[in-house]
Amino acid sequence: MPARSKRGKKPGITLVGAGNLAQALGIALSEAGYPIHAVVARDRAPSIARARRLARRLATAMQKIDRAQLDSEIVWLCVRDDAIASCAAQLATANKFRGIAFHSSGVLGSSALAPLRGIGAKAASVHPLMTFVAGPSPALESVWFGIEGDAVALRMAREIVHSIGGETLELRGDNKALYHAWGAFNSPLVIALLAAAAEVAEAAGLSAEQADRAARPLVQRTIENYLGRGPAAAFSGPLARGDVETVAHHLEALRQLPHLQAIYVSLARAALRDLPVRNRAQLRRLLGEDST
Repeated sequence: MPARSKRGKKPGITLVGAGNLAQALGIALSEAGYPIHAVVARDRAPSIARARRLARRLATAMQKIDRAQLDSEIVWLCVRDDAIASCAAQLATANKFRGIAFHSSGVLGSSALAPLRGIGAKAASVHPLMTFVAGPSPALESVWFGIEGDAVALRMAREIVHSIGGETLELRGDNKALYHAWGAFNSPLVIALLAAAAEVAEAAGLSAEQADRAARPLVQRTIENYLGRGPAAAFSGPLARGDVETVAHHLEALRQLPHLQAIYVSLARAALRDLPVRNRAQLRRLLGEDST
């Protein structure tokens, strides 16, 4: 079933999955005027319960995947990466779907939708570059979506993303893993780094509450500097100053926390490669790098 142009009635969408991503996407799509025809759940009790809640919120039907009827112009899979291919296969077995199929994996290409392509659907990966956690759903306005796939599906992806206030990044399927790793550096690995910093604070004798409150303005200002001025201008501290003795004190103190010392060394070496650092040769020797 061909998707309708944005000049006419907006195409209907079936969501597969009801997790944090599907909730944010369903709300954004509904508010932009896209009819949500159904929320499809895998045959597991938690999935069904979430799908029922989301379906009620979107005033639509809930269907189990083994009985799903793909009457929409678009089906959008918002399930875990390792479930995309199997869900696509289940849907393809039970339907004669020739519309547009999306999935929202950041690392997988549109080839993960091969079962639906095999019955005539056009496919694309449409991944929002945003973090989704429990609690209120983030707005998708100004969010960038990495897209890759068939030309027809890409045209519809651009139209939908722009209609909810987002922007698109055109990707190649063989670059998806690097694209997603880039996203990991910008969000979950930032959280991992801050969690490691909290361990160092605990070793320094600070309570979790003290560390959180004291670090908050520093973290906020650092991110503001990075966003407003770029990495080079936002970089500060002993590496930027070339304070070799201070870095040596850090390394010595972190010997009692070898897993955290390893993180420190890796990040410091990255700074030596990518950022303005004084006394680079001395710091390289201190950090165990060849200065040649």
